[in-house]
Amino acid sequence: MSDAVQLPAVCDAEVDATGLNCPLPLLKAKMELNRLASGGVLKVTATDAGSQRDFRTFAKLSGHALLHEEVDNGIYRYWLRKA
Repeated sequence: MSDAVQLPAVCDAEVDATGLNCPLPLLKAKMELNRLASGGVLKVTATDAGSQRDFRTFAKLSGHALLHEEVDNGIYRYWLRKA
């Protein structure tokens, strides 16, 4: 787990990127973030283990906040708040 904080109570949009390999989960997330208003929360579900590195790096470089991430039986979930 990263230094991300608690799980957000609600999200404004969701992306299901299960079954997609790198870099598609991140690309789908970027497209959805572009649609959200500043401060909106996006939940992403992925199955690609490389998505952990991708989403952590993306959050640091983009200014968006990685609020929470979790892994459960090969399912990776991320909550991002748009900058």
